[in-house]
Amino acid sequence: MGLVTWATSPWGQTVPIHVAFYLIWVAVIAGFFFMVVHTLYVALVAPPKAFAKREKPVDPATIPERVPRHSLAARLFHWIMALSMLALLITAFLPKVGVEFNWVLYHWIAGLLLTASVLFHIFHSTFVLDFWSIWPDKIDIRDAMSRTFKFIGKPAPDPQRFAKYPLENKLYHLAVLVAGLSAIGTGLFMMKRVQTPIFTRNPYLFSDMTWGMMYLLHGLAGVGFIALIMVHVYMGLRPEKLPITKSMLFGYMDRDFYIEEHDPARWAPDGQQKKPGLAASDAD
Repeated sequence: MGLVTWATSPWGQTVPIHVAFYLIWVAVIAGFFFMVVHTLYVALVAPPKAFAKREKPVDPATIPERVPRHSLAARLFHWIMALSMLALLITAFLPKVGVEFNWVLYHWIAGLLLTASVLFHIFHSTFVLDFWSIWPDKIDIRDAMSRTFKFIGKPAPDPQRFAKYPLENKLYHLAVLVAGLSAIGTGLFMMKRVQTPIFTRNPYLFSDMTWGMMYLLHGLAGVGFIALIMVHVYMGLRPEKLPITKSMLFGYMDRDFYIEEHDPARWAPDGQQKKPGLAASDAD
């Protein structure tokens, strides 16, 4: 049982045409497996959360009761992107299980919506937001090593509190970036194989092998998104993550959660300047 579905072109060449159908179920099982393992780990194995001591205490009076985290534009992007991704998965995989409808039309419309939202996000994050806040930094890597050493029973310093995004959020963003750009890049070219008001159909733009590899990459990205979305929803519904999920709905997080989980020296509340006395490089 291979990972790729193959076909023979009119010229006798064996070319890939898609990922194997069973990989959809592999992605679903992988998503559920992660949920079960993570739940057991948190309940039975994970040590109590501990952060390093602060050099200076944080005065709650200097922190707003509602700490701004996501602007309205950022939240709208997130939910438009989420809806377009779900539409893409539904229109891509329902026909695989026998549900017949004009899926191609809805699929490329959802693809264009995803493309437009991602282009907006690239511009918005580059010129309006703090572009580097979502990328892992040296402190993230150092703290990840500390947590790993503690997990295997070796001595290590306590990690610092988080910047705006914990490392797991940053790594998830990177995975979505790779899968998303793969799906968008191949999907835009694949629109040339169907008649749309935007592109004139030209199935001979590339060779059969090139088209096949494009379909293969597109399918892998789609299958990957099944597991990624399952993990994202699961993590967003976990009790310890609900304040972060709430901030994507309402734009802010509560002051107590911010002080407990985040380091104002690494992430000052949005719209505020870092103030003297908040330079707490470590946690207590």
